Amino acid sequence: MHANVKLNVIPITNQGLKVACSECNMRELCLPFELTDNDMGRLDSLIGGGRKLKRGQHLYRAGDSFESIFAVKAGFFKTDVLTEDGRDQVTGFQMAGEILGMDGIGTEAHTCNAVALEDSEVCLIPFAELELLSSKIPSLQHNLHKVMSREIVRDHGVMMLLGTMRAEERLAAFLLNLSQRFTARGYSPAEFHLRMTREEIGSYLGLKLETVSRAFSRFQDEGLISVQQKHICILDIARLKAVLAPPGGRIG
Repeated sequence: MHANVKLNVIPITNQGLKVACSECNMRELCLPFELTDNDMGRLDSLIGGGRKLKRGQHLYRAGDSFESIFAVKAGFFKTDVLTEDGRDQVTGFQMAGEILGMDGIGTEAHTCNAVALEDSEVCLIPFAELELLSSKIPSLQHNLHKVMSREIVRDHGVMMLLGTMRAEERLAAFLLNLSQRFTARGYSPAEFHLRMTREEIGSYLGLKLETVSRAFSRFQDEGLISVQQKHICILDIARLKAVLAPPGGRIG
């Protein structure tokens, strides 16, 4: 274990705030697996408690020593990296039921920053102990690999967004992806609040702020969505999906 990890977070001292994996309603999303009661108890004892973060706080920074991965219990995060020209490049957005921190597995140091976009809470999972336990519980190891695979697939999806899609297609794909993720958590697929700014959306999608704003306005003018500040209502999901496959093929 690394002793010098620097986490700009507020520890949760009230043990009542810690919810065991076996009782957490997000466990099927962040680490989905079937375990015996005995094995689930072993996993519960591994979880290193929770941490609360205020909006704008860093969970970890690029260069921090890698010790743990984090399951988002509540709230919303973004990950970003500092580019050579000094800009913050957003690399992802994470919500409740998703895992943060896997960027540090290969190098034993985090390669990006993780910042809370709203007041949030995470569960800390010491990775060395998780690896050791998963080597003894095949189903846990299998599902740990599934979680890692999910992250790889997500990265590939972003690469496809940036490499092949026009601005409107990128924004449509982004909104539909959020819709699917909120649906998986039991929320409305059509109405949700954006925790990130349009500038952060543009950074993630490889678009300028003005381009993102024009795409939002076009979708609203065409009756695809309704926008009130950061509140989004998808009025026609079928037509929004059709943006990804326009009649007659894609326009270059």
